[in-house]
Amino acid sequence: MASTIQALPTEVVYLITAGEVIDSLASVVRELVENSLDAGATRIVVSLWPQQWRIRVADNGCGMNLDDLQQAATAHSTSKIRSSADLWKINSLGFRGEALHSLTTLAELEILSRPLGGNLGWRIIYGDGGKVVQVEATAIAPGTVVTVSHLFGNCSSRRQGLPTTAQQMKAVQATIHQIALCHPRVTWQIWQNDRQWFTICPAATTGQLLPQILPQVRQGDLQEVKLEIPNPLNSELLTPHSSLLTPHSPLSTQHSALTLVVGLPDRCHRHRPDWVRVAINGRMVQTPELEQTILSAFHRTLPRDRYPICFLHLAISPDQINWNRNPAKTEIYLNEIIYWQEQITQAINQALSISSNNLKEAVHTTRVSKLLKAAEAKGGYNFNPQNPNENPKTPNSLKAVAQVSNTYIVAEHPSGMWLVEQHIAHERVLYERLCDDWQLVPVEPPIILYQLSPAQVLQLQRIGLEIEPFGEQLWAVRNIPAPLQQRDDYAEAILELSWGGDLQTAQVAVACRSAIRNGTPMNQQEMQILLDNWQRTRNPRTCPHGRPIYLSLEESALARFFRRNWVIGKSHGI
Repeated sequence: MASTIQALPTEVVYLITAGEVIDSLASVVRELVENSLDAGATRIVVSLWPQQWRIRVADNGCGMNLDDLQQAATAHSTSKIRSSADLWKINSLGFRGEALHSLTTLAELEILSRPLGGNLGWRIIYGDGGKVVQVEATAIAPGTVVTVSHLFGNCSSRRQGLPTTAQQMKAVQATIHQIALCHPRVTWQIWQNDRQWFTICPAATTGQLLPQILPQVRQGDLQEVKLEIPNPLNSELLTPHSSLLTPHSPLSTQHSALTLVVGLPDRCHRHRPDWVRVAINGRMVQTPELEQTILSAFHRTLPRDRYPICFLHLAISPDQINWNRNPAKTEIYLNEIIYWQEQITQAINQALSISSNNLKEAVHTTRVSKLLKAAEAKGGYNFNPQNPNENPKTPNSLKAVAQVSNTYIVAEHPSGMWLVEQHIAHERVLYERLCDDWQLVPVEPPIILYQLSPAQVLQLQRIGLEIEPFGEQLWAVRNIPAPLQQRDDYAEAILELSWGGDLQTAQVAVACRSAIRNGTPMNQQEMQILLDNWQRTRNPRTCPHGRPIYLSLEESALARFFRRNWVIGKSHGI
């Protein structure tokens, strides 16, 4: 019997490889732009003619000499790795050596380049398989210009299977935005059909760059945190003398770097989790474990069905990463995942806290449309108990001044004044205490409830309450959450808890019912104790339902409003 297994022809192998790497206009842009960044470019110009299936990427990077140009498009050729051991020391965006060769299989490829310090540039046209077809000297500034023409010209079915031109252009824009976030100091100019499409100006930090990409977000809506964190114990960092370290490599010390840009939850959020982004060593990647860590860290800080704005960039030791998971390098295997999750959670907690370092004026940027005032019955509240796990030091010197409408606390801050809603500030304090120390205390006599459904009974048992039949359609509850012990309406509270939800939902409900109600007068000492306790919470910006807790008016804003910079005259005593 003749064998049915045969080796594939070389041209078929190349087509398969090319199809894995180059699948759209956006993938061409991504591969060429990453080469430019690896060359140290600080200015990149991308030109597209989508109807002609033509792309050009020009940069001011280090350029290539003639010998490198002649080898650049051959199969699996690269200057970025030398051996299998180098696969665990990846410090560049490109390293597979597939992109340019794949482009010669699927399109016409032309490269012009001149090295830094060189006095002559070269133009090379490549044929099928990366063979050099034409070489000529050319006048060009230091850097490289790559032109791809007639993309998928030999594969008409691929063109027919791609989305519309508008959708492909949207994908190109998204690709460039993602790369720009990872490299904020680069200038970008994007042209479409010989007209300037959009530009991205360089910025000192990603947080300063983000409003260019997400215009509805203002600079004051964001908080940026940069941390130096120790490497995991098993990390073997490259030495600064390694030949594989690129000029922009962040990895030359015994520490890793974490950059975090978050939208403050009291000011901005999204309908979808489309702006939870993770980048590692200069490239945006898909890491569901880290994305879920970010979402969990924002839990109970946002309104229902809303999601955070968060960009995380980790610059870590390359031996922690396996990039060989996907040809597009968008998915990775990351070692010590639990360690990095812990570091990310701590960084987000720091970004969401209120301190002198991240205090920002909120009066013009917060999306509070109105401050809620509810006429509720007065009650007695105990503000004095302290959580022994809390830091006794108050981060900000908020001084209670007055109470407005028995609802809002006016507080003086060294940099201005704040308005704090007392109910939800207390709710945040109680909720975090409940999360840290969920206590159920016995009650005598037991609480008698009437006509509970089996689902309600099961729900109360699920959150830890002791409940048992006490007669026909009667149920006895023998313990309750500790904060409800001092309430007269604890029976109604238990009924609320019986209607469903997990333990955290029950904790939110208990905190909300137990917190001081709007309409309750407070003396100076009570207001001050509440402010001190609230400032020590982990997420002081919003209540567990996502409502903003405070409104800040900084002294600089007051000065602008009262126009204290005006010089009216010395005779007025100013």
